[in-house]
Parts: sequence; C-alpha cells; structure tokens
Amino acid sequence: MDSFVLETTLHWIAVAFYIAGTVLFAHATLFAHPERIRWGLWATLGGLLPHSAALLMRWIAVGHGPYMLKYEVLSSDAWVAVAMLLLFVWRRPNWAPMALVVLPVSILLMGFGLFSNPQAKDLPPTLRSMWLVFHVSFNKLAMGAFILSLAAAVILLRKLEGASGRLLDRLPGPEVIEAYTVRFVGFGFVFWSTTIVAGAIWANQSWGRYWGWDPMEVWSLVTWLCYGILLHTRLFFRFTPRATAWSTIACFVMSILTVLVLPFVIPSLHSSYFQ
Repeated sequence: MDSFVLETTLHWIAVAFYIAGTVLFAHATLFAHPERIRWGLWATLGGLLPHSAALLMRWIAVGHGPYMLKYEVLSSDAWVAVAMLLLFVWRRPNWAPMALVVLPVSILLMGFGLFSNPQAKDLPPTLRSMWLVFHVSFNKLAMGAFILSLAAAVILLRKLEGASGRLLDRLPGPEVIEAYTVRFVGFGFVFWSTTIVAGAIWANQSWGRYWGWDPMEVWSLVTWLCYGILLHTRLFFRFTPRATAWSTIACFVMSILTVLVLPFVIPSLHSSYFQ
C-alpha cells in the first residue's frame, strides 16, 4: 500500500474512533449512563493512536513537522486538542461533557484537512530554524487550551441556563466551572504569548526584523489583546460567569480566524507556506 494511502486511511480510522467516542460521551451525558464515560475515553484513545501514527508517517515522509500544509496543520491541531482532552477528563471524569465540544471540533478540523491539498512540500530555507519549532509547538498548545476553554464555556452556559442531568449535576457549580474556563484561557494565553515571542526571534533570523506588521503578525497581536483583555477584566472587574463564558467564546472565534482561516485567505509571508 502506498504510504500516503496508508496515512490517509489511518486518519479516517482516527476520525471513526473519534465519532464513536463522541457518541459514547453523548450517550453518557444525555441518557445518564456515567459508566459509558470510560468507554468514550477508550474509544477516543483508540483514535489518538492511529492519528499519532499518521502524523508520524507524514513527519518521516516529508522530513519536517506537521506545520507546512493545511492538511498537516489542521490534523496536528486536532491531535493536540484531543490529547489534552484525554489528559483532563481521564483524571476528572465528571468533566466528560467537554468531549461533546472538543471532539466535534477536532473531527471538523481533520475533515477540512483531509479534503485539502495533501501534496508534500519541502521545507523552505527560511523555515529551517529551531525557533520555528518552538513557535509552532507553543501555538498548538495554545490552541488546544483555547478549545478546552470553549468547551468549559459552553458547559458553563448550560449550567447557568438551569440544564440538569445525572452527569451535569455531578459537575461543580458555575463559579468553579468559570474558574476552570479562566484557567484554560490563562494556560493558552501564556503559550500564545510565547508563540509570538518565538515567532519574532525566528523572523529576525529569517528576514532580519523582529516585527514587520505582516497580516498574520497583526491578527496574532489582536487575538493576544482580546484574551489579555478578557483575563484583565475578569481579574480586576466583577465579570459575571455569563459574561466570562460569552467573552471566552468570542475570543475563541478570533483565535480560529487567526490560526485556521486568515493564513489561507490573506496573502502574507505566512500564507505563502500554507498553499
């Protein structure tokens, strides 16, 4: 079997397991069967394994990490989000409803990636830097945390609307859920900040300047400011849990535009590598 065919097959197997995990988590949450949580975790882990194998095969085949093409970027972002979900929910099964947001988002990311151009590209000389590896790695950690913050914000809104159920009732109160939402945002904000710093150092190595007001640099800064304002207002002003949840969702939309939409539609130094 051709290596790319095998790689694509592994991706679709991972998607199938993620769909199964979503169904099991939904059954556990909506029909009050907490014992299904463990099944959902194992199904999700079952998808993460072929997903990991597919990314590793791609890495070996092209000789660089999964950060050049849309196919590679979206798949690796989904991998990080699913891995972070597993680590969190395995230790805190009561938070299993988060999977009903994280897994569908990850499946969509992988789907968009699989239907995009999968043609391998060599790494340009300007990208051959350890600082690029730091830049990309921190960005993926930030996006994984932001996806978890989105899931926590959605759960928070459901609790505030009075939704109930055997699993939802096992979750802590809105104040605690809000606190976790802010923690996820804070975790992502730290890595987003490091992403910008590492990117600036890499840009200086590649193009001789730290900041050039490239469209992606500008939108990364805008996203950083949005999350920074959210954390600042939450810390120093009396933000209600509902305001925190909606602000988190709005900031997540901004981060998605910055990372997964604008690089592919706006001509820039960044987008030239993702075509």
